[in-house]
Amino acid sequence: MRTRTLLVVAAASACVLLPTTSAVAGTGPAPSPNKQNQTARSAAPSEAGNPLSTKAQAAGVCSDAYQIGATAYINRGGAHAASVKQFYSPRCKANYGYVWVWQSFRDKIKDYDVSTGVYSYARDEVVGQDWWNATNSQEFWSFPADTVSECTAAIGTLRAPGDPVAGQATTAKRC
Repeated sequence: MRTRTLLVVAAASACVLLPTTSAVAGTGPAPSPNKQNQTARSAAPSEAGNPLSTKAQAAGVCSDAYQIGATAYINRGGAHAASVKQFYSPRCKANYGYVWVWQSFRDKIKDYDVSTGVYSYARDEVVGQDWWNATNSQEFWSFPADTVSECTAAIGTLRAPGDPVAGQATTAKRC
């Protein structure tokens, strides 16, 4: 009887930890029209990710792209150094990786290496990846990734001079 009780408790606990829904890239709430209009008014880069910024447009990001899933963080020395996000465009049916390097990191490190892209679980590879060496920019967008029908996660790396390997963060898997 005790074994049965333990099994029931274990099964119930496991169910609590499992998500009750699944998400497909691009599912979930789109930003409200007010938020879309506020973003559309400016081409300024932002920590939240502005698909109309100069760098986003240079990377081919569609103007209707919005963040899907939660933000991940690249840490260095116990502090956040950069944010990593995944974006989705319903119009272009594409995903994008996004990295925003925090000002506190930029104030200390002048030239660093960055990369971002969209990891495809089906292909076991990073799609749409772009990288920058010895840069001091703050905003980085991947190229469009044709991964909307696949399970994906955005991935970003950040390496300061003298670091043997890059710090890395990956957003949660989206299916």
